Amino acid sequence: MVLPLMKLGTLAVKTISKPLASQLKHQAKVHPKFRQFIINFAQRNHRITTQMQRRIYGHATDVEIRPLDEEKAVQAAVDLIGELFIFAVGGGVVVFEVQRSARSEARKEEARKQEVEVHRNSF
Repeated sequence: MVLPLMKLGTLAVKTISKPLASQLKHQAKVHPKFRQFIINFAQRNHRITTQMQRRIYGHATDVEIRPLDEEKAVQAAVDLIGELFIFAVGGGVVVFEVQRSARSEARKEEARKQEVEVHRNSF
């Protein structure tokens, strides 16, 4: 009974995180300082990924990389932020599930040890 409720709760947390990520994206677009930060982040990310792609495909890496258009940079950054937020929520749920399962197994193991001890003492 507890397991289906936990799974349902996990699904609810993931579902709720999507609108929160959307709101985070909206705020990132309109807040001036945060907007500038994400533009710089997106430009750096663009340069790094372009250089990595050039190295992988064997192209020249000393070529100047043109910066992204400001709106494209904002869109790329807010998409990344939204995905990272959803990923972080999902990862947190997985960690919670693993810890809960480990505690449950530890309780079962302790009960088995006590049962064995009771059987030993009865002989």
